[in-house]
Amino acid sequence: MSEAELVLRSTRVITPDGSRPAAVAVTDGRITAVLPYDAELPSGARLEDLGDDVLLPGLVDTHVHVNDPGRTHWEGFWTATRAAAAGGITTLVDMPLNSLPPTTTVDHLRIKREVAADKAHIDVGFWGGALPDNVKDLRPLHDSGVFGFKAFLSPSGVDEFPHLDQDGLARSLAEIAGFGGLLIVHAEDPHHLDAAPQQGGPRYADFLASRPRDAEDTAVAALVAQARRLDARVHVLHLSSSDALPLIAEAKREGVRITVETCPHYLTLTAEEVPDGASEFKCCPPIRESANQDLLWQALADGTIDCVVTDHSPSTADLKTDDFATAWGGISGLQLSLAAVWTEARRRGHGLEDVVRWMSTRTAALVGLDDRKGAIEPGRDADFAVLAPDATFTVDPAALQHRNRVTAYAGKTLYGVVKSTWLRGQRIVADGEFTAPKGQLLTRTP
Repeated sequence: MSEAELVLRSTRVITPDGSRPAAVAVTDGRITAVLPYDAELPSGARLEDLGDDVLLPGLVDTHVHVNDPGRTHWEGFWTATRAAAAGGITTLVDMPLNSLPPTTTVDHLRIKREVAADKAHIDVGFWGGALPDNVKDLRPLHDSGVFGFKAFLSPSGVDEFPHLDQDGLARSLAEIAGFGGLLIVHAEDPHHLDAAPQQGGPRYADFLASRPRDAEDTAVAALVAQARRLDARVHVLHLSSSDALPLIAEAKREGVRITVETCPHYLTLTAEEVPDGASEFKCCPPIRESANQDLLWQALADGTIDCVVTDHSPSTADLKTDDFATAWGGISGLQLSLAAVWTEARRRGHGLEDVVRWMSTRTAALVGLDDRKGAIEPGRDADFAVLAPDATFTVDPAALQHRNRVTAYAGKTLYGVVKSTWLRGQRIVADGEFTAPKGQLLTRTP
């Protein structure tokens, strides 16, 4: 404590041991101590007294489509990281698509990093991509510091990022398992999608029928089988089908090295409430029924689902047509994810400690950043979100920092106002005012 430069004090600090009054000491951007609330302050330390606002570890969002470079008119590092900071997120990991070029070679990774370097308001890492023809590029990408590899098992929606068939999945996963890497998978089976009715048009019920649960369930089963055979580490992206949960739970009991995420929109929005023609609600896999949502929450509570991430996937407004078949599929959620999840979590009897575990601690662990991120304890980066958990706000798209302010949450009243966000002991946003970008580009720890 004698070396502390900054002390943040709150009656509610979320630590790995639970919530308690505490004083958090910071030096050189790292947490040096978590002390009693009334601990004597060192000479010269600056005190930030947060009162009853809650001090959380900054959130870690491991599923974000920044789309920069190439489709920067859809989003971009400047706008995406501002939106993240406004929502209490201090670290994100960027998906290898829908940028041009995609992050599928070392040269493409270099381009991505050069573009992001001076625009990042928060810390940014990168996923690589696994394509049918880039097995030779996977090890060099791994050695260059990507956190793992994204693959689709069905068409991705962009031609430059083709999906893996089962043979391609086996080849890529064998290569990745050989150097101890992680494969993260969009798990929908193309044959089940092709067999589903494809009517198009504005009716959400028709779109939902076109992306059936069995497409997810079959793809997850195939991924589990490959991971078991190769003793490989795999992660299921944006799970929406509750029917896959028993299979996942059994695989975990058997020791298969599998983790699973879901997203705020699956936990807070339901098929029953989606208006026809409202393609701001379109995503793949889709938002399903309320009974399905209840089972996702149960799986979060019992650990079958490990974490919650946004799958922030924006586009320009003109691509959100009223035809669900042709509209771009993606939900913008960076700025609102904490409030959306907290609103529903508190209604269901969960605490902020649970939200932190799902959206910070476990996501940091997923990408191997749990020595630096994801908790308020000595040695970690001094990344924080300051939250007024009982305050509410009504979502106004005009107030969002996303480049294209299309949101499925428009008009909803949410709990949890982010008062300020801190990155390595520096306040980067407070009451809507931002500093210059202070984010760093992160690489996987060897």
